Amino acid sequence: MKQFSLLIKPASADCNLRCEYCFYIDHLEIGSKNPRMSDEILELMIKSYMSTDQNKKYAFGWQGGEPTLMGLDFFKKVVEMQIKYAPPGSSVSNGLQTNATMITEEMAKFFGEYKFLLGVSLDGPEYLHDYYRKTIGQKPTHALVLRGIERLKQHGVEFNILTLINNQTIKKAKEIYQYHRDNGFFFHQYIPCVEFDTDGSLRPYSIAGKDWGLFLTELFNEWIKQDVNKVSIRLFDSIMEYLVYGRYNVCYMQDSCVQYFVVEHDGGVYPCDFFVQDNLLLGNVNNNSWEELLNSHTYHAFGNQKSNWNEECNLCPFLSFCHGDCQKFRYGAPNSAKQLSNLCQGWKIFYTRTLPRFKHIADNFKKENEITDVFPFKFPKFGRNELCPCGSGKKFKSCCGALRSN
Repeated sequence: MKQFSLLIKPASADCNLRCEYCFYIDHLEIGSKNPRMSDEILELMIKSYMSTDQNKKYAFGWQGGEPTLMGLDFFKKVVEMQIKYAPPGSSVSNGLQTNATMITEEMAKFFGEYKFLLGVSLDGPEYLHDYYRKTIGQKPTHALVLRGIERLKQHGVEFNILTLINNQTIKKAKEIYQYHRDNGFFFHQYIPCVEFDTDGSLRPYSIAGKDWGLFLTELFNEWIKQDVNKVSIRLFDSIMEYLVYGRYNVCYMQDSCVQYFVVEHDGGVYPCDFFVQDNLLLGNVNNNSWEELLNSHTYHAFGNQKSNWNEECNLCPFLSFCHGDCQKFRYGAPNSAKQLSNLCQGWKIFYTRTLPRFKHIADNFKKENEITDVFPFKFPKFGRNELCPCGSGKKFKSCCGALRSN
């Protein structure tokens, strides 16, 4: 059986915050004020998943909304059931995405004891974080997040910082990076905010593709000064893994979207957290086996649609780094996978300006660790008088080529 992981939403989209840019707000259930996963569905899901052949490695991700709304007793049941149904000799990993405002001392102690890896949403300094990330009563949350982080630290809980890059933070790469690093946060994820209205236009808090590329380039230039072996940035780690080993560890770089299942609070199963919608409901853990879900026509059709990218992508020297990008970022009007990603120009800018330096770091790593090339990566070369691949319309020598040589 194909290996897969689970991304579970035990409280669905329910949350104690109302961040203006959150795409889950549109998914809050109408008529269900308190969506919660029952013990029966929880046990059936864990038991059935751990009866599949996953090479004795079972990965659970807990997300929302805000999963800590379920309370500590829920996660105690999770661990009890995992211990009960885990095959002998298997390993179990639990990741949990949280806003950290509801982390209690008892919860932090439990997460530390059972080695949960937490992703904490923090958008940098207070004035940037609190611009969008507010409570239901529209009160700021920055201080509450730092309180939660301090509790995690006290109990030895490993955590990453997840920062959503929106229209307020897109010009602040250096400031945000330095804030995280100087506060002792050494594991970062930066996520682009791209949300479309029904007419296909970008919502006000979304970012433009070009700005995304400039943000990432500024981030890279700050990171490479002295933090290559100190600070982990997930995107950069993923690029390095591809250059060193020829493999991908994030779904948006791959050419197919069949990596995991989303399980909603009612047991409904979907192919992607960004596409929890009626037409993509694959089945339910109450009625369908994982083998049936894996073989679902809808599942494979959705996954294969990622490779149905725009014809322009076939001419792009960086196709192997995004394969058309996440389908979520392509879905403006007319709602077609053939649309170019809204971030396309940004990716081109970023890779044009940084890929040679990534390649240099990767080559040094392979040399130091005696790793031979495992795949024929063909490094793109650009003529000085050719049009710059970033899409500026300028010659390479007068655009990214000039920046890259400095």
